[in-house]
Amino acid sequence: MEEMKKFPNVFEEKKGRNIFYFIRTNDKKSFFEERVISKKGELFREVDPERSKLFASIAKGISQLGIKQDSKVLYLGASHGYTVSFLADVVCNGEIYALDFAPRVVRDLVFLCEDKKNVAPILDDANHPENYKDVVPKVDVVFMDIAQREQTKIFLKNCDMYLKEGGFGILALKARSIDVTRNPKDIFRITRSQLDVVMNVVDYRELAPFEQDHAVFVCKRKSSEPIDFLNIPSIVVDQKKNFLPRKEFSKPSFRKRH
Repeated sequence: MEEMKKFPNVFEEKKGRNIFYFIRTNDKKSFFEERVISKKGELFREVDPERSKLFASIAKGISQLGIKQDSKVLYLGASHGYTVSFLADVVCNGEIYALDFAPRVVRDLVFLCEDKKNVAPILDDANHPENYKDVVPKVDVVFMDIAQREQTKIFLKNCDMYLKEGGFGILALKARSIDVTRNPKDIFRITRSQLDVVMNVVDYRELAPFEQDHAVFVCKRKSSEPIDFLNIPSIVVDQKKNFLPRKEFSKPSFRKRH
């Protein structure tokens, strides 16, 4: 087992043609029925790239993520907390603000946070980043895994409000959620052109075979100046059809929990 130098606390173990990924941890328990092993007095949890787009990007050879042991991370689309639980071990001296809009999954996050003390669960809608400005500080990394038609816009709105200058934004894009009829590669190409307007795209990986029709974009914020959204092109396949409508999401009716 060898540590991956570019990714703190992440290890890989090669057995024949197979590669297994482990995260160094202080926890003896398994949170999602993953293997927990001990080697040379240290504990490791096995992470499955088929269940995590962040770690799928590592398995696909992403060159950098900008995540350090003391990073502050805003995680959008935390769901039940599978990836968050491993990321909490990666940023062992940092903080994770884990957001989701579904009360049931945020309840699971709350239980996870009883063990992962560096994770703060937030119940809110990522399309309204102003809603949680009182609980989320400026962060080093914004990670988003939300399957919405306006994924890129939601991602950039949060980067605009919370990402430090020089910080990293990581977008896990699901092409079929933008338009199920279009070639995913076209959507990836145009999404990159959108991101390039206001961010430096430093790496990009398609996630097959771990996740079909998904890609991860790693971006670095150019400056602390507010993003001018009027300069960002819509996703347009041809002159006649814009398949990313300018639609705002309604505010959820449930109350926030911090």
